[in-house]
Amino acid sequence: QVQLVESGGGLVQAGGSLRLSCAPSRRIISINSMAWYRRAPGKQRELVARIAGSGTTNYAGSVKGRFTISRDNAKSTVYLQMNSLQPEDTAVYYCNADIAATTSYYYVNYWGQGTQVTVSS
Repeated sequence: QVQLVESGGGLVQAGGSLRLSCAPSRRIISINSMAWYRRAPGKQRELVARIAGSGTTNYAGSVKGRFTISRDNAKSTVYLQMNSLQPEDTAVYYCNADIAATTSYYYVNYWGQGTQVTVSS
């Protein structure tokens, strides 16, 4: 069973930066689309940023220009660089990816366990 393991969350002051990372727990064959979602207290989970296998990216309007999603295909890792953080960015951030774990190349969607990001004012 594949798990997505996230790291890099924490507490930061407004205006600060954090970098989140996410990678599969074991060797896999291929990863297609990778994304970061977040769920703020009392709100529904929302898409923050997505990066396709081609490298094409898209962002939520609220983070455009402040957050950057990237991927290292050799390490099967996706990153989220978050700059100019604001209190409204406080949320649990979840990694999401379409992964082919075997040579059948059957892609399954996986979620990470979530990492807390707290931005103080």
